[in-house]
Amino acid sequence: MQNITSVAGLKNAIQVLEVDQSVKGRLLKEQVYLMYESLKPINILRNSLKELFSSHHFIENMSGTAIGAASGFLLKKVFVGASANMFRKLIGTVLQFGITNIIAKNSDQIKSFAQTIFQHLFSKKEMSTRKSVGQRDID
Repeated sequence: MQNITSVAGLKNAIQVLEVDQSVKGRLLKEQVYLMYESLKPINILRNSLKELFSSHHFIENMSGTAIGAASGFLLKKVFVGASANMFRKLIGTVLQFGITNIIAKNSDQIKSFAQTIFQHLFSKKEMSTRKSVGQRDID
């Protein structure tokens, strides 16, 4: 900063510093308000849930977990049925837990395997349909 030699220059410099202080004060107040708003528990929860549910990875994991839980539950129902045998119920619960974990951890491989099977089945059906349609056209 340059040396001030006159009263007018001093008043001008003071005015510039006051405006600068005023602007920085308003910015500071806005930042404090934004920080206050972001630290409210409802806003923390809302932002956390928004980030969680917008994540593609979360959605894929939830679908794998849901498929695993449903598969484990169905397998337990098939294995245990209406049995009152305590040992059979225990084995069913362990089986349900194991299947749920295996499917949840390997859901990507299971999905790709299922897609391959479906594609294979539908491509055979389409080919046989095309052949039968083609044979009718020739006859």
